[in-house]
Amino acid sequence: MTATGAAWRNWARTETARPIRVERPSSAGAVQRAVRAAAASGLPLKAAGAGHSFTGIAVATGVLLELDDLSGLVEVDRERRSATILAGTRLSDVSRLLSPHGLALQNLGDIDRQTIAGALSTGTHGTGIGFTGLAGRVRAVTLVTGDGTLRRISADESPELLPAVALALGALGVLVDITVECVDAFVLSAVEAREPFAETVQAAEARARVSDHFEFYWFPHTDAALTKTNTRLPAGSRRQPLPRARRWFDDDVMANGVYRAVCATGVVVPAVVPTLNRAATRLTGSRRFTDHSHRVFTTTRSVRFAEMEYGIPVSELPAVLAEIRALIDIERWRISFPLEVRFAAADDLWLSTASGRETAYVAVHRYYRDAHTEYFRAVEEVFRRHGGRPHWGKIHYLGADELRELYPRFDDFVALRNDLDPKRVFANPYLDRVLGA
Repeated sequence: MTATGAAWRNWARTETARPIRVERPSSAGAVQRAVRAAAASGLPLKAAGAGHSFTGIAVATGVLLELDDLSGLVEVDRERRSATILAGTRLSDVSRLLSPHGLALQNLGDIDRQTIAGALSTGTHGTGIGFTGLAGRVRAVTLVTGDGTLRRISADESPELLPAVALALGALGVLVDITVECVDAFVLSAVEAREPFAETVQAAEARARVSDHFEFYWFPHTDAALTKTNTRLPAGSRRQPLPRARRWFDDDVMANGVYRAVCATGVVVPAVVPTLNRAATRLTGSRRFTDHSHRVFTTTRSVRFAEMEYGIPVSELPAVLAEIRALIDIERWRISFPLEVRFAAADDLWLSTASGRETAYVAVHRYYRDAHTEYFRAVEEVFRRHGGRPHWGKIHYLGADELRELYPRFDDFVALRNDLDPKRVFANPYLDRVLGA
């Protein structure tokens, strides 16, 4: 999607739109003009990042803002370890731009193709029970509100609003730039291993608490977990990156090429999925390597899928996984994609899935050519029984009434939305559902 009138679709192919017009601002002033023009003509306006959300959060029915030209590093404060970054900058570029200054993002998710504004607005997180999601590191934002006003919100200017605008679903305005607290550059020592599933689940919380970054995957129909443990080391530590040939074989050939063929086979012959999953876990070998943090945190994913992810209290993790496993067995579903389990620290953001509590994240996936609705709706009921909160950028079926019960500051956020965007310039069907019209 690059031209006015052309169809837009997200990466997962779960959402499409045909905006009336497309604009590509390259400055704060251009964003202001676009917002004012949309408001004057009665058209809704949405800023879209890289299209990596699985929900309709970025769907533009009126004016679509593409922020690719609003990209780059504005300034770095080395003493305070902070950086101001334009909203359309991809996370992969953020890491590259920070590196010459001896800085890095404290944590990252497992992909870095999102824009920083999109990642913050949907609550993107990595893993590590001692670390918040990306939005937890926001120290200031500049945004354009519904009447085209340019607002700066920081520790010095309207600080009480920062926990709302740092993770705002695109409902309060268009982000122009973001100031994030960084850390000194570091390397990660990675250990990846295949381990018994039951033992991994039983020890998961303890391992999360003694590890800097711990996560694991489970392929349904198997008894094995694929664990990943990353340990933070100073920037000057000796690096031992994966050889280029090994990385190419593991990530390009096996994790993407062969796995794409496995998923496609499962669509045609579902009965073979358990056998293929067991083979996949056997072929996934253990490996150790040490490299720059962003090269260890992130991976390349080219196999398309649909995803649902919920944040739950850490103590609920064993019960949730046991119920999902039993559900898959009872329904005799054939699920080719693994479940992913990660952890995050509590934060104080109004709409964060980790607001006020340490959180375990459980993500379920389906290959994009497999029907996902029945599976996701059933698993969502499991999550809801255990106090789960849905990731804003991933598929879920909740509306404002259900979400209000999960977030103590929900009504405060709606009130702020009424103040900053009373005419709902930034509304779309997804926001109408999750926040109310």
